[in-house]
Amino acid sequence: MSDRYAQFESLRVEYPDDGIICVVMDSPGLNSVSPQMHADLGDIWPVIDRDPDVRVAMIRGEGKAFSAGGSFDLIESMLGSFEGRVQVMREARDLVYNVINCEKPIVSAIHGPAVGAGLVVGILADVSVVGRTARIIDGHTRLGVAAGDHAAICWPLLCGMAKAKYYLLTCDPLTGEEAERIGLVSLCVDDDKVLETATDVARKLSQGSQSAIRWTKLALNNWYRQMGPAFDASLGLEFLGFGGPDVREGVASHREKRPPKFV
Repeated sequence: MSDRYAQFESLRVEYPDDGIICVVMDSPGLNSVSPQMHADLGDIWPVIDRDPDVRVAMIRGEGKAFSAGGSFDLIESMLGSFEGRVQVMREARDLVYNVINCEKPIVSAIHGPAVGAGLVVGILADVSVVGRTARIIDGHTRLGVAAGDHAAICWPLLCGMAKAKYYLLTCDPLTGEEAERIGLVSLCVDDDKVLETATDVARKLSQGSQSAIRWTKLALNNWYRQMGPAFDASLGLEFLGFGGPDVREGVASHREKRPPKFV
């Protein structure tokens, strides 16, 4: 691992081919996002953007999942602490904007569960490759908070407002096939072909005109930048919810593996 990436202790960095870096989420609980990983997932993209040896970035999860979303430790850090909420809100904002502003193309390889904080980069990636049986879930309202993170900035644009509202309000899971059908992801392939396909796409991008590819991404992502006020509002409302009563019932229901009982 290059010393450049040694600071990101919660993430593993691989080099599947010349000019390609792969960020790997590998943690307990189906790659759940710990407080350290939440910070690292936001901070790594400007470093990749400035790395002269990298042309394309990939992101994947180790084992049976892409990511199960925020860990209980991450959620608990916000429940009883204003300072904790402010810190995690800043990290959540940086994660979204740093992915959008990274000029290097990003390819995600999504398999198994893909939820919450871990899902952010998967959906915001420039090319998202997903397995047929993957389970994509934005679980915010199930937890008792507004759908902040990435959803408001990209779901309505990718799959339309009607589908975005349905899945964000209900937290119903999407398979990889359904996510591709509604336009939420770029490609759906057999589960055992996800990483191979994502790597092939990364190789194709690494062999193209880097200025042309990066400037095309820069221009297209102005669609996301225009939605910055909606994203900022959703993030503020989400973290307002982390100071309210519903999230405590949401967390309890997750721990006890039962449906929540909101009042």
